[in-house]
Amino acid sequence: MSAATIDTSGLAQRRLALLGNPNCGKTALFNRLTGSQQKVANYAGVTVELKRGLMKTAAGRSVTVIDLPGTYSLNASSQDETVACEMVLGQSLREKAPDLTAVVLDATRLRRGLRLVAALKRLGVPMVVLINMMDRVRAQGRDLDAARFQAALGVPVVEVTGISAQGTDALRQLLDRADIWSQTRPETPVAQHSAEVVRADDAQAQSWLQAAGQDQPMSAHEWSRRLDTLLLQPLTGVLVLLVLLFLIFQAVFAWAAWPMGLIESVTSWVGEGVDAWLPAGLLKSLLIDGVIAGVGGVVIFLPQILILFFFILVMEESGYLPRAALLLDRLMGSLGLSGRAFIPLLSSFACAIPGIMAARTISDRRTKWVTVFIAPLMTCSARLPVYTLLIGAFIPAKTVLGMNLPGLVMFGLYVLGIVSAIAVAWVLKLWRGAGEPVQLMMELPDYHLPRVKDLAIGLWQRASIFLRNVGGIILSLTVILWFLSTFPQAPVSFAGSPIEYSFAGRIGQALAGFFAPIGFNWQIVVALIPGLAAREVMVAALGTVYALSQTGDEVGAALGPLIAQDWSLATGLSLLIWFVFAPQCLATLAVVRKEMGGWAMPVGMAAFLFGLAYAASWVTYRLALNLGGF
Repeated sequence: MSAATIDTSGLAQRRLALLGNPNCGKTALFNRLTGSQQKVANYAGVTVELKRGLMKTAAGRSVTVIDLPGTYSLNASSQDETVACEMVLGQSLREKAPDLTAVVLDATRLRRGLRLVAALKRLGVPMVVLINMMDRVRAQGRDLDAARFQAALGVPVVEVTGISAQGTDALRQLLDRADIWSQTRPETPVAQHSAEVVRADDAQAQSWLQAAGQDQPMSAHEWSRRLDTLLLQPLTGVLVLLVLLFLIFQAVFAWAAWPMGLIESVTSWVGEGVDAWLPAGLLKSLLIDGVIAGVGGVVIFLPQILILFFFILVMEESGYLPRAALLLDRLMGSLGLSGRAFIPLLSSFACAIPGIMAARTISDRRTKWVTVFIAPLMTCSARLPVYTLLIGAFIPAKTVLGMNLPGLVMFGLYVLGIVSAIAVAWVLKLWRGAGEPVQLMMELPDYHLPRVKDLAIGLWQRASIFLRNVGGIILSLTVILWFLSTFPQAPVSFAGSPIEYSFAGRIGQALAGFFAPIGFNWQIVVALIPGLAAREVMVAALGTVYALSQTGDEVGAALGPLIAQDWSLATGLSLLIWFVFAPQCLATLAVVRKEMGGWAMPVGMAAFLFGLAYAASWVTYRLALNLGGF
């Protein structure tokens, strides 16, 4: 059978694994081949589990593509690297070996990737080689000859660019060849990690580079080196990081005012239309007091969430975030952690769930344990609607020394979460002892301008996730809470508000005594219960509870002014502090159980953080009362 012969047997069951060093562009290529939109970032450790998708060959046949976590060698040093190595070598107990491995090389850092190729070739693993990021090579006025590499390596080589379609057609055509899939795989290849083998693989990689005329390493851009002299210095680097974070939270409030006002106007217009269109009754109450008051009260915060993620994406795509990890390595070392914990903790600012999953990259068990424990203290995006509501209700919109006061308070809440995580990590270090010292070694990619398309996709993904939550869990819980807040209906003779007679009112009043010392009324208690499913549900729940509690001229008033009138400043501040610490997310606790193997840690973590939240809220409430915050 010739090399050009099309393989027509069983191609739909073929499995292609993408393997390569961290940050070599595997996931971008995976997205390009399969049409997926998995997270891509300009730093290592983004892919921490297997991702699967289907691609079509040039002949229209289906191939399953598996995106593996990045690894520098077959000597795995972390959980995610173990997953990748066991999969490729056919040693996984849950997955059969792929039919073919595509080793993705970063064209600007070939030698390191070729060491991995040498190890796989020595073990006889069936593979093809994909040289990625060719656009960056050509931007430096250089070029690579894939034919020379193919002759040197003795395996098929294809030039690709993951962020564009360049080279993917050639790969699709290659995968239609029968001989590509007919390479023989050893039954049980065993990786060897002796110093002699490692040196031999490195020598082989250098030999291939010389044979292909690429033995001169690519140089970093001059402006990247100049930026690093500023951003990697302990003093100036930390100052730049703090200034960036401060400016981001100023922008979150300043830039979001107009779109938030627009969404609020639309929500009010819809509510007025429903009010005028429907006659009085349960359906009207469900739509206005339940759906519109609850869901509309959460959707209004979408602009702030998108602005925050815009800046996070810019820092990711530009290559700045790995520098921040290096800057914080010394501080984390004093807490018994390492800079490797930075990426999981940073991911937790978006959501603690992917942050906890990213802790798989940490090899030391104790360091991983502490990282997972403090991840919920990072201020996730789900807290943003709660913070914005409370800050808008109790913090005046004025400037202090030319700075936006609500933005300053928001920045302070994020800093409080970080400082609290540091303090908890320090206490855990004293209790459990320091973890095994690990030297942080992290690749620093060149700086480059983020692509508008990547930013747009990232923002669209965040907006989609947020709106799916609004249309799914938030809407469902809002309807349930409306039911509990409406039934049983109060008799005519009942003197109080009808909601006080309902199931929700009775539950809230039964628990109010426990929360009274920290200033929470029964309406807050009722909203906290569905808020356990997701923090942002708290805002929707408050909207529903207060919509059903309004009478007379209060009907239809916005939630912010209502709680500002009903609560004291001390209560508002106490609730803010509660949400800094309380693990109001059952999904996070479930992921902790899965990642750490049992309920002991999530139950202990929840008990500790809820206790910490109660104590901190009590102190805040008492201080505010003593200072006149009635």
